[in-house]
Amino acid sequence: VLNVIGAICIACSSFRSNGRGVLFTVVALTGLSYTLLIMYAYTFHAVEKHHNWKWLKVELGAAVAFVFFNMITSTIVVGFGAAAYSAAGFFGYLCMVAYGADAFLRGRALRRGEPAQGHVVQLKHAPARPLGP
Repeated sequence: VLNVIGAICIACSSFRSNGRGVLFTVVALTGLSYTLLIMYAYTFHAVEKHHNWKWLKVELGAAVAFVFFNMITSTIVVGFGAAAYSAAGFFGYLCMVAYGADAFLRGRALRRGEPAQGHVVQLKHAPARPLGP
């Protein structure tokens, strides 16, 4: 939601075609797309179906990357000085905090060895016993 609000602030500005605003919008909409993709994967249990993938590492890496990108682009648009750009930068900083909290939680879950979603059942194969005496 914060990514959308930030992109709307840039789109409503009279300087919407400025390179700073375009970069911020690209980062915000990429973050929105990533978030929707991960939400879709969790909603339809794709994370459980593909439990062999390192989901927590992927999510941790993406969250750290979005923290960095939101920090850079928010600082750039706030430095422009327009009111709409400052508002977009504020929402970008809020996105940075949200992605940072997500990265912290993913890192803690990764350190504890938790599965990304649900319970992973480890099947143990018992050796086959011969039938009969």
